Amino acid sequence: MEKLRIIFMGTPEFAVGILDTILRHQYEVVGVITAADKPAGRGQKIKYSAVKEYALAHQLPLLQPTNLKDESFLSELKALNANLQIVVAFRMLPKVVWEMPSLGTFNLHASLLPNYRGAAPINWAIINGENKTGVTTFFIDDKIDTGAMILNAETPISKTETAGELHDRLMLLGSETVIQTLKLIEKGNVTTTIQQDTVDIKTAYKLNKENCKIDWTKSASTIHNLIRGLSPYPAAWCFMSDKGEEWNVKIYEATILEESHSLNIGQLICTKKELKIAVQNGFIQIKSLQFPGKKKMTSSELLNGIQFTEEAKAY
Repeated sequence: MEKLRIIFMGTPEFAVGILDTILRHQYEVVGVITAADKPAGRGQKIKYSAVKEYALAHQLPLLQPTNLKDESFLSELKALNANLQIVVAFRMLPKVVWEMPSLGTFNLHASLLPNYRGAAPINWAIINGENKTGVTTFFIDDKIDTGAMILNAETPISKTETAGELHDRLMLLGSETVIQTLKLIEKGNVTTTIQQDTVDIKTAYKLNKENCKIDWTKSASTIHNLIRGLSPYPAAWCFMSDKGEEWNVKIYEATILEESHSLNIGQLICTKKELKIAVQNGFIQIKSLQFPGKKKMTSSELLNGIQFTEEAKAY
């Protein structure tokens, strides 16, 4: 059995859960690579990545290269003398980096590959109304999320699950799958499966302002899937207007009410405690949302402080 000397590469909270599990299983992590610090928020304070915070707290050797082909970074990486690299939610690696360790570099991706390659697999599985997803480990090659697969694990998605809830479950499932992958590599028992590309492969596109905007003319289930697939972050959004004012509103939680009506699509219907929006074949009932400059709140909290007229609409 070959003793593993691991370099871990990752940035967000999702990666921290995996790194923590690797350490708790007594594997040797000889170095951690994460994103460079960058200013964030209104005060533009320097913000550390979640992985950096964890590495500092556990006194792990840390590198934060801006350029992964930089000679000084490559020599520091080589000096760590790792025989395996693990990548979780980091960035595309140049060949000179992923080829470096003798046992290769594997990635954990939060989807059942080859579906949902790309930046936001957890979100898109829910947005597209999938009833299952999972995680896959694979050896990195020169394209994004296309390498030879080692292991995968599947889990159902419930009809009300949010991206945040699924994220936390996949972090646990991913942790278990990474440990199983490490055991196979340690024993030299890895067998891989080449990914088969088909015409109907779904992609996990990067999230942006356009693909996070709610189109109220779509079906109730399509709108509901978008809202839960983007909750809590980055959040589905739309414009609301009333009495000549317009707001850019984030919507975090909603339910579907199926009933027939003759209202205009996007019309707001309010009682003292309820806010719903007319869509095809029913309403989207808003449970929690955020108006500009305000904190996230429930609909009843919002309606305590704002009165909408019959002209109020969402678009």
